Amino acid sequence: MIAGCRLRLTDWQSQLLSSLLLLSSLIRPALGCLSDGRYVMGTVLEITLCVSDPGAGQRTMDALFTAATRLDALFTTFSPDSPVSRLNARAGRGAEAVPPEVADILLLSLSYWQLTDRTFDVTVGPLMAMWRQAAATHILPSPAIVQQARSRVGSEKVKLSHDERVTLTRPGMTIDLGGIGKGYALDRLTHLLKAQGLSHALLDFGQSSIWALGTPPDVKGWRLLIRQPKGETVGLMTLQDQALSVSGSLGQSFEVNGARYGHVIDPRSGEPLQRDLLACVIAPSAAQAEALSKALLILGEDEGLALLQRLPEVEGLLVEANGQRWMTPGWAQTITFAPREEFQKE
Repeated sequence: MIAGCRLRLTDWQSQLLSSLLLLSSLIRPALGCLSDGRYVMGTVLEITLCVSDPGAGQRTMDALFTAATRLDALFTTFSPDSPVSRLNARAGRGAEAVPPEVADILLLSLSYWQLTDRTFDVTVGPLMAMWRQAAATHILPSPAIVQQARSRVGSEKVKLSHDERVTLTRPGMTIDLGGIGKGYALDRLTHLLKAQGLSHALLDFGQSSIWALGTPPDVKGWRLLIRQPKGETVGLMTLQDQALSVSGSLGQSFEVNGARYGHVIDPRSGEPLQRDLLACVIAPSAAQAEALSKALLILGEDEGLALLQRLPEVEGLLVEANGQRWMTPGWAQTITFAPREEFQKE
């Protein structure tokens, strides 16, 4: 009888627990998603935030845009009064005090410069200015002019001190954070969300730098269309708790004497890329994904994918304009990816 009583009591407890769990699910506030997009860092930052309290969600949304706008003001080179512009103006003339965020992103950038065999380099500004001039005049720079610009490029010429002072050792050097700033900003915004206990959001900078946090309600992940710069669809991707960077070599290009040149420059040679490639990189942080996607474009399918395979939790896909694809061995296992020809059959 005692054993029987214990059995009946266990059954009763089980039924009570099931009822309580059902009641809890009924009274728990359902998640609703808020979306907004604002112009930040030269493109549109789109945020989708899934929360149970719309009012609190909107306040969080506003705080995220405020934080992104602040970082934009710190990193831009379009304002002569920004910390990065002041640093560039002091190149070759001693150290410049910078805000903690600028020191932090520069330290991170120098580590990625070393990691990527010097293919990701935030000191590439002189080369970018030279090739912008070539695009405007349709006149290619001479080898001597290219070499002169290259002499002012190289992250080994950037010196950081522990008191957040930075020295650009060569006159004419310029820092350009356009290849990492968006990813760094998304990492900071994601940190703010996690600090508030929020775990369901999609942060998207111009469909090129993305943080997928958690999942939308009742869905396995955030579904994203991956497109070539000209709009052609590459595939459909589903992300969960992953950062993604998508970079194209000829997204902004110009033509001289029948040859097309892209906006991504190999700092080692000083030359812009001419192959039409799209690089997609998944990484633990959006800043790392951005740096590695640029490196993958420059290094190509052999060296580039070999680099990614050496890094933990990093996967990549490289697509040529003719449709040929190369990917790391873990690409298909890490994310859900359907090439265009597969999902268009559905």
